[in-house]
Amino acid sequence: MTPKNDINDAPLGTLDEVIGQRAVKAQVTTALAAAQADSRRFDHSLLVGPPGTGKTTVSQIIAKEMGTAFREVLGQSITTSGDLNALLLSAEDGTVVFIDEAHELDKSVQTALYLATDQRKIIIPGGKSAPRSIGLADFTLLLASTDEFCLLQPLRDRMKLILRFGYYSAEELVELVRRRAVALDWPVADAVLPEVARRSRGTPRLALRLLQACRRVCRAGGEDEITPDHLRRACELEGLDGLGLDPNEQAYLAVLAEGPVRLNVIASRLGLPTRTVSEVIEPYLVRSGLVVKDDAGRRVLTDQGQEAVAASTV
Repeated sequence: MTPKNDINDAPLGTLDEVIGQRAVKAQVTTALAAAQADSRRFDHSLLVGPPGTGKTTVSQIIAKEMGTAFREVLGQSITTSGDLNALLLSAEDGTVVFIDEAHELDKSVQTALYLATDQRKIIIPGGKSAPRSIGLADFTLLLASTDEFCLLQPLRDRMKLILRFGYYSAEELVELVRRRAVALDWPVADAVLPEVARRSRGTPRLALRLLQACRRVCRAGGEDEITPDHLRRACELEGLDGLGLDPNEQAYLAVLAEGPVRLNVIASRLGLPTRTVSEVIEPYLVRSGLVVKDDAGRRVLTDQGQEAVAASTV
């Protein structure tokens, strides 16, 4: 087999081949069997969980198992009812319409969406004439979001399944990276796998991105097998430390090493919007036990966080 060049070149597998997410797989397996037994479409579903944990992949597998078309779009790209109408009118019976980052949908678009799922029709404004309704195909709506509570309650209520995705264990990430490397025919030294997993924060997307970076370094040197040296060089190029922290996260910890401070001070020191710091940089640092918030709302380094700062300065 000729080695493939891109991490996404591996063929889409089956649900049984998905690593981790046991509860989600059990729910989807049951729903698929019921839909196929009744010769109907898959149920409208809400997929909730952190970025990069497999929501898109599972959605693609659902369409594959149902033998239907798959339409994928980002919530940010649907800004008007006209955008939504064009998307829904392109769907045929059974088509899986997958809207990623659905929490970015405008409230008016969400309202139109739950009416469309309820009534299987859309209303087209008539200008000077009366509005007219157009019937829709019997499509499946899959909404993916990191925060289900940013969606309108009526829209959430229309979802028959709530699929909750979680972070991966180190063992699951090792197996995921190993399988992807085999599928791409990328030789990888055994010692590399746990180190990639350790730097990937429980997230498959990050693990595969780091594997791709290792492969890039490997091939740039004219070599075939990915080794620990390739991993170390890839991390240097990406600015990642031994925990997989990126430069912004390392800078965040360096600010706290000087003493507890509030969020706005950290944002000012990093030169980033407060929202970016609180929603993008901070969550993993808190989740991993490197940072805590005191009663005054200040961010404080834990002992583990202090060790991480010390290690990064060695």
